[in-house]
Amino acid sequence: PDLPFANELNSTARQAASERAWSSIARFYDNCKKKVPGKKGFQKFQKRGRSVEYKQSGWKLSPDKKSITFTDKKGIGKLKLKGTWDLWRFDKKQIKRVRIVRRADGYYVQFCVSVDVNEQLNSTGKTIGLDVGLKDFYTDSDGNTEPNPRFYRTGEKRLKFYQRRVSRKKKGSANRRKAINRLGRTHLKISRQREEHAKRLARCVIRSNDLVAYVRAACRRQDLRVRNLVKNHCLAKSINDAGWYQFRKWLEHFGTKFGRITVAVNPAYTSQNCSNCGEVVKKSLSTRTHVCQCGCQLDRDQNAAINIRTRALSTVGHTGTWVIDPNAYGELSSTLPGSDLVEQDDSVK
Repeated sequence: PDLPFANELNSTARQAASERAWSSIARFYDNCKKKVPGKKGFQKFQKRGRSVEYKQSGWKLSPDKKSITFTDKKGIGKLKLKGTWDLWRFDKKQIKRVRIVRRADGYYVQFCVSVDVNEQLNSTGKTIGLDVGLKDFYTDSDGNTEPNPRFYRTGEKRLKFYQRRVSRKKKGSANRRKAINRLGRTHLKISRQREEHAKRLARCVIRSNDLVAYVRAACRRQDLRVRNLVKNHCLAKSINDAGWYQFRKWLEHFGTKFGRITVAVNPAYTSQNCSNCGEVVKKSLSTRTHVCQCGCQLDRDQNAAINIRTRALSTVGHTGTWVIDPNAYGELSSTLPGSDLVEQDDSVK
């Protein structure tokens, strides 16, 4: 059908929207075919979108890269950009897509840039296994722990305060819209804190080790699925607050960028098996110390981290495989090959 509001958009923007819709439909049927447990991702009609994406036409970047002009009939016009301190490093031909995104604190322009992100580092000779948790964000195979920042728990008092302010405002009023915006900005701040923490931590871990192992979170039933873990209503809020998936996502990204090996292993019995003799020592979640008849006595999480590292080493083989093909991937490896797109955000004035 002829849609006047859609005809005002650039043709590539409409193509990008249709590509996203078809991708969602294909993913739904793929999940049905694979019999993925739980929700399959049936599409829902969205009246309002939060973003519009352009390809290599419909926009023009100024020579000083301080502003961008959208040339379609939508009337967006010229926008000033803030935070373009590293945009000058990229040539205009490298910018493959431009996306305008609406967030609680304003509008942002995202530039999708085609660039080689590989950066080779000197070998450290170190391997590490990571076991994520709630008491500590993670415990590694050397016994080191990283404290859990609990950003949501810290900001929960402010969230409740702004939520009450929203509930007290008259529906449809301007004051209610202002209160909703303030609540949204508080949620956005917490999500950004969690993302930045995971990003910095993953970068540090990857740069310090040649191999990083962690538990797999794929679609198999025996794997560590956050979706299943949050069904425990006593721990659901804490699990969502920890942000394990974001941490794993950044581990894989920096593993590809710096040429390090990242291996995701099956989490089955990593906490129950003894890391010294391999004997199964059953323990409840409240038991925090692993004690085996062989004399091994370790913190429960460190024992699991050692088992994770051992399984990863048995997967990748000898050290020569790291140098020959540092981005080799298989059933137990999570480093994604061919990742060559870097995304940059610039806020719009």
